Amino acid sequence: MEPQELKDWLGARGLPAFRAQQILHWTYRRLARSYDEMTDLPKGLREQLAAELPIGSAEVAMEQQAEGGVRKALLVYPDQGSAETVLLPYRFGPSVCLSSQVGCRQGCRFCATGSSGFTRSLGVGEIAEQFLWAARAALPQELRRLVMMGAGEPLDNYETVLAFLRRLHHDDTLGLSYRHMTVSTVGLVPQILRLAEEGLPVNLALSLHATTDELRSQIMPENRRYPIADVLAATDTYFARTGRRVTYEFLLIGGLNDGDDEAHRLAELVEAHPGHVNLIPLNPVQEFPYDAPERQRVLRFQEILRVHGVNATVRRTLGQEVDAACGQLRRRYDKHGAPVLIRPPRPLQPTGRAPRAPH
Repeated sequence: MEPQELKDWLGARGLPAFRAQQILHWTYRRLARSYDEMTDLPKGLREQLAAELPIGSAEVAMEQQAEGGVRKALLVYPDQGSAETVLLPYRFGPSVCLSSQVGCRQGCRFCATGSSGFTRSLGVGEIAEQFLWAARAALPQELRRLVMMGAGEPLDNYETVLAFLRRLHHDDTLGLSYRHMTVSTVGLVPQILRLAEEGLPVNLALSLHATTDELRSQIMPENRRYPIADVLAATDTYFARTGRRVTYEFLLIGGLNDGDDEAHRLAELVEAHPGHVNLIPLNPVQEFPYDAPERQRVLRFQEILRVHGVNATVRRTLGQEVDAACGQLRRRYDKHGAPVLIRPPRPLQPTGRAPRAPH
């Protein structure tokens, strides 16, 4: 429920509106798992709430932890749809990577989520349950940052994702700053332009991953609808409307898009656009014929960008022990706890390079 909905629900039962703030503070700030913990509510109200408005519906079907504090959970909802959530430790405090859909429609060829197909979009409460799991897992630290970069395309679930962000920004829940929220997209141009007009200063991250339409269309089919030039024009509009620089995510796949020529093309492509490049070494998926790039190749790629004056960082490789890349945990299980069907793509052959043998 939105805060106002909860106030209306209480009002319809002759209860004061201030009880809504108490309930929401217990849920989002004090991370209560049940109404029994909400000791400043009358016992009768707690019993009524437990009967009529249960807190959450998901079960944590699987949880893993890696060195360095990375934790991942697979949440399963009553219809047996599932979503992954990853808690990521950083020196500035923890962040959480949240899923917006069960599966994904985009079909990116390097992604385990897309290989298992699309089931449905998640609701606001279902995304909130992921956040609350991560907030409890982060204790004693406070979780104040989130990225919508998990399973699914956030802008394909536009209304729900924005409602969720507004929910956490509301003073009655967490009062979380929009500037600590990041929404990732493969480049859905109409939704990027719509988001630019919302008046929410959230951070935008574009999954670019290639410098030519030919290669990007091969690994990211959505590029056939919205080619690189159109997507970059939309991100420029986003920056102009919000003042928030865009992050250009670039997944480095060994032997495919990690060469010097690709680095020079990327520099030429983004240097005219206000933003930052985040290089992401591939987190390999066992069934897929793609390799992580060599460390020296990653650093060489970064150095070429810097020579061109492009601000570029390399994302730390976190969570390989916990299948932390998108879809890697969920792909193991279907609703019966059996392996999810994976359709590995054929290996792509970069122009001018010898074919690579699949694993």
